[in-house]
Amino acid sequence: MKKWIFGAIALTLGAPYSSALADEGMWQPHQLPDIKEQLVAAGLTLNPDDMSDLSKFPMNAIISLGGCTASFISDQGLVVTNHHCAYRSIQHNSSENNNLLANGFVAKTKQEELAAAPGSRVYITESLTDVTAKVTDGISAELTGSDYYQAIENKRKVLVAQCETNGDYRCSVSSFHGGVSYVLIKLLAIRDVRLAYAPPSSIGKFGGDTDNWQWPRQTGDWAFYRAYVGKDGKPADYSEDNIPFSNKTFLKVNAKGVDEGDYVMVLGYPGSTNRYRTAVEVKNTFTYSYPTAKSYRQEYIDVIKQNSAPDSDERIKYASNIAGLANYAKNYGSMVESYNKSDMLVRKQSLETDLVNWLAKDTQMNTKYGASLVTLNKLIEQSDATKERDLLMAYIGRTTMMSVSKGLLRLSHEQAKPDAERERGYQKRDLKGYEQSLASINSRYVADIDKALFKHFLAKYVYLPADQRVATLDQFFDIKDTDLTKANAKVDKMYADTKLGELDTRLAMMNMSEKEMRASADPFIQFAVSQFDYNMAQEKLSNSLSGKLQRVRSEYMKALLAFKKSRKEAVYADANSTLRITFGNVKGYSPQDGLRATPFTTAEGMLAKYIAGDDEFDLPVKLREAIQAKRYGSYADAKLNSVPVNYLSTLDITGGNSGSPTLNAKGEFVGLVFDGVYESIIGGWDYDPTYNRAIHVSSPFMLWVMDEVDGAENLIEEMEIVR
Repeated sequence: MKKWIFGAIALTLGAPYSSALADEGMWQPHQLPDIKEQLVAAGLTLNPDDMSDLSKFPMNAIISLGGCTASFISDQGLVVTNHHCAYRSIQHNSSENNNLLANGFVAKTKQEELAAAPGSRVYITESLTDVTAKVTDGISAELTGSDYYQAIENKRKVLVAQCETNGDYRCSVSSFHGGVSYVLIKLLAIRDVRLAYAPPSSIGKFGGDTDNWQWPRQTGDWAFYRAYVGKDGKPADYSEDNIPFSNKTFLKVNAKGVDEGDYVMVLGYPGSTNRYRTAVEVKNTFTYSYPTAKSYRQEYIDVIKQNSAPDSDERIKYASNIAGLANYAKNYGSMVESYNKSDMLVRKQSLETDLVNWLAKDTQMNTKYGASLVTLNKLIEQSDATKERDLLMAYIGRTTMMSVSKGLLRLSHEQAKPDAERERGYQKRDLKGYEQSLASINSRYVADIDKALFKHFLAKYVYLPADQRVATLDQFFDIKDTDLTKANAKVDKMYADTKLGELDTRLAMMNMSEKEMRASADPFIQFAVSQFDYNMAQEKLSNSLSGKLQRVRSEYMKALLAFKKSRKEAVYADANSTLRITFGNVKGYSPQDGLRATPFTTAEGMLAKYIAGDDEFDLPVKLREAIQAKRYGSYADAKLNSVPVNYLSTLDITGGNSGSPTLNAKGEFVGLVFDGVYESIIGGWDYDPTYNRAIHVSSPFMLWVMDEVDGAENLIEEMEIVR
């Protein structure tokens, strides 16, 4: 791939990298040559110039699963990622009689591998192209609101359409620094993905919610997929005739792992961070959004559990949902706690004061950007005016029948338009994925649970402030004040009469016109019709506000980036699910006075936590026996007198990095990153080098369990092991 230049970021990165920022930063591939000295000083032996090229090792071994990261670990399309990233596929193939979540799964041959959950993909980044000029040129400086929003959307859709020359590719245009820059990303999309190996949850999810975000940790969070293509080597739908994808390169596995102080790096697709948000946004998020979302997610889990027995088919169908809800509920609560202990808000306010004072000293800069912060904050406050309603309606919208009915009606509306004019998510390029999403519903939907969830959040809705109530919703369910008697009866009848729980019905509706949909007798479609005009009006208001925010945020960010450059501070873009590299070293930390966390945990520590029959701390018999006998073979670490299970590093990661390979200085695979410590949960907003630590599962532990416990020798033989 030809090396490309990201003009706006290259400009701001001209200043020297500040050592005071320690290992902070999620760097784009093209930035690596600019921080070459720091990478080499940290211990990297690979050439940073080569690493900026996506066609070369190791970048061409890194892939995305669309929400998680993964990597090729052999030349036969074998893919390694986190257990929790493959959880939906493990759940999809589980039942009460064959519970792969509980028992684990090993395909001894390729023929035994199981189709992953519908919609599963392996995405390979083929190119990154700076398209800032193509997106922003020709847009009038006077354009704002929904007109500006739509102008940007139209340009992005044109670029995507030009990029997606056939169905094998998935393209997107990502914005950086709030719209300062835009990059066109071209991904090869492999759509026949199969489950090859997953340890039982007693290993892959050991510690459960109790140990989530905690240290010490002993979790074997890994699983293996395999990517398949047609006999012509191109992406194809699932077929028994398909062959494993022959990837250009793959990661060699270092069986020794790492030592304290070693250089490590993570290559992956971090989801989102908010390091450049304003003080107003920080305050609103941590005093309302996160505390409320934590409460709603916990309530969601409680309702599911109250309406399903442990280990039942019903509970298995919601296992992945529960895991995701629990993870973020704990995440939000911990972030609020960290925020309340920190001075982050004060530092944000101080930074903004310094920025305003700096701008005031430069007449030209002040004329350009002086009003941007004030304008941005006013728009943010405007968007927060209905925050109670917006958040609650989002959780009502998570229920399956609500989302399916509204989505199908919207699809019928959009399909009447030329493809280029449709909303993203409803274009021809999206229909295959949409169909697969509809097909996967039966493996994660139970009518009684969905109904209970809807009733639960409807009961909260009626206590919204009067000016935030939705008149069309009240009218449809005949809600008067807080009386839900008639509404609950209607909800019962809707779930009893709907046919949307049937796959054939859902797929047939994908081809209906809007007129046909509006004439449907299905009660949930009738509900969607009753809310359609209101929803479209709200979307129009939202787009208008988004357009205003996009316009002013890019101006604010230009000012902030120039200010940081003047202070010789390193500049990296907030995470946005695009390929990034973060680097650092294996290192413990001191979470509080009098405590010192060492960087490694061992198999013995895992056994010490064992509680027979406990959902979170049970362990397979074979694993316990092997630990008790210290049957570690060549995977033992002499310093630890055991097998290292998990380890800590100073790497700067966030959600989406899950499943990212951890590489040593030579680019060898030494584990998977899967979590962070409690004190670094707030890292999406604020990086603290003293407390920020990532948690990795070690390569020797992975190999030992595969060899000694799970009998996955065939996969070990397939990989190239550095011993």
